[in-house]
Amino acid sequence: MCGIVGYVGQRPAAPLLLEGLQRLEYRGYDSSGIAVLSPRGEIAVHKAVGKLSALHASVQGRLPSGTVGIGHTRWATHGKPSVLNAHPHFDCAHELVVIHNGIVENYMALKAELEKSGHAFRSETDTEVVPHLIEAGLRSGLDMASAVRQAAARLQGAHAIMVLGKASPGELVAVRTGNAGGVVVGYGDGEMFVSSDLPALLPHTRKVVYLASREMAVVTRDGARYASLDGAPLAKSPQVLAMDPISAAKGSYKHFMLKEIMEQPEGLMDTIRGRALFGDSRVELDEVNIAPERLKQIERVLLVGMGTSLHSAMIGRHFMEQIAGIPA
Repeated sequence: MCGIVGYVGQRPAAPLLLEGLQRLEYRGYDSSGIAVLSPRGEIAVHKAVGKLSALHASVQGRLPSGTVGIGHTRWATHGKPSVLNAHPHFDCAHELVVIHNGIVENYMALKAELEKSGHAFRSETDTEVVPHLIEAGLRSGLDMASAVRQAAARLQGAHAIMVLGKASPGELVAVRTGNAGGVVVGYGDGEMFVSSDLPALLPHTRKVVYLASREMAVVTRDGARYASLDGAPLAKSPQVLAMDPISAAKGSYKHFMLKEIMEQPEGLMDTIRGRALFGDSRVELDEVNIAPERLKQIERVLLVGMGTSLHSAMIGRHFMEQIAGIPA
């Protein structure tokens, strides 16, 4: 499960981004990165493979300066874990960067269309189509928020997206569609935070707004304005979180059962993330350390389950018998 953090305010952004990512380490990841907009208007990006400590080491003694930035921990789906595939991702002109949770289900068609119109891609990821779509919107005369909205409308699947660009240097734009992780906006004193989960925000604020599906936020140091992906303005008032950890863990949900129900799509995505390699149309199971010769000797597979797990096992048996021809 990927992690997202963003900051806009008066303090140096880089240390806050690294601290926020560290609080999201429980999500699991294979690479990480941050982007900070410098006072001179340049976007400095630092990325590393492996644990967050590698990113810390790579910026040791040379933290990028600036008070606006975004950070991300990635769990690979499209493209192997590498510095090139880690987020954030640039557009062609290095005018904006994007971080993203989710899977762009129609990325191959979008990538082909963008390449045909002259966009050059650097990574193997599905995410990289997003900054190029936004770039195309900016080139057509749209402002940043409108370009992000237009790009999000073209993406199939569930997504949580955050954008930082030179065209709107004091803003972060965040979008949520479906259940690919949450987006929560935190209100500080002359500063604002954005994250995929509460732990990254709680040391700094307990005053938050949650984005629902198909909602977006334009965040500045003085607050945020909200709209639907259809462009209609939304009135959203911050709520103050209770101090106890149980209430904080429930987040915007009334009770834990509802939270678990709503997080099922995200749980499924986390299960296949890094294992289902969509570009190669294959499955990689590093944890199953069985030689191919040994696999060929297996004559029967037993699936054991109880309750809901039993139904999952029955579905698995159906696929194994009817599609793969394996007795189960």
